[in-house]
Amino acid sequence: MALSLEMAVATRPQLSHLRALESEAIHVMREVAAELEKPVLLFSGGKDSIVLLRLAEKAFRPAPFPFPLMHVDTGHNFAEVIEFRDRRVAELGERLIVASVQESIDKGRVVEETGPRASRNQLQTVTLLDAIAEHGFDAAFGGARRDEERARAKERVFSFRDDFGQWDPKNQRPELWNLYNGRIKKGENVRVFPISNWTELDVWEYIDSEQLEVPSIYFSHVRDVFSRDGMLYAWREGTELIDGEEIFSETVRYRTVGDMSCTGGVLSQATTLEEVVVEIAATRITERGETRADDRVSEAAMEDRKKAGYF
Repeated sequence: MALSLEMAVATRPQLSHLRALESEAIHVMREVAAELEKPVLLFSGGKDSIVLLRLAEKAFRPAPFPFPLMHVDTGHNFAEVIEFRDRRVAELGERLIVASVQESIDKGRVVEETGPRASRNQLQTVTLLDAIAEHGFDAAFGGARRDEERARAKERVFSFRDDFGQWDPKNQRPELWNLYNGRIKKGENVRVFPISNWTELDVWEYIDSEQLEVPSIYFSHVRDVFSRDGMLYAWREGTELIDGEEIFSETVRYRTVGDMSCTGGVLSQATTLEEVVVEIAATRITERGETRADDRVSEAAMEDRKKAGYF
């Protein structure tokens, strides 16, 4: 007996929300590998890039990745994250390129900020652009998501950069029916965001469903911190305090693991993936809005950095 159309649709396996996002991201990665000549995947050891690694495994294993991994290292990263980064890359047997902000400072490419609010975070742009030019990369995968910050919500999945590495939010290519135009001129490159349509909650639910390991600082732990501008910063040797600030111990975890000089922790008791998922589901503040000082400089802070070449 032939099935009716309604019965056929009802009995057909349905993709879950996470599997649909996964499928889309894998499609994007394979498109880049097919269309572009020399891609690279940015891997910081953070949750979003951890998801990108798993997606790359599903897209290309058992073959090696058709691209290396790269981390733009400010020199002020959390030690737990750097340890995790190196161990995970070794487990995968992939190649890691470390682009160093310290080397950019030593070469005179950038000038290090001074004072208690000094940060190397904005210096990453020059280091990133220099590394892309040095290695001849024409595409770079990143873990940016549209829910992180309003400027990132303006970008396409394929975000084109001119031969100066700059981004023009008013000059982007249409992406209809999941078709991507990877044609670029010599000197241009494209930043690719396979998880652009994911939310922070999607990322954590995916990590939980795949049982992926993440750095320990994503879970609740006791750490020496100091309070500044409504944020709890991790204390590290050499940090210059402002009058009235003091170091104390607090139970925190981190929603994002960027440069220590501009990344704040949040009060939390979440010690498992399930508890983190529940906590993120209940929050109404974006991770960058709550924990990244560099995005509080002005309403257009992120967009200005992106136009100059930042991710």
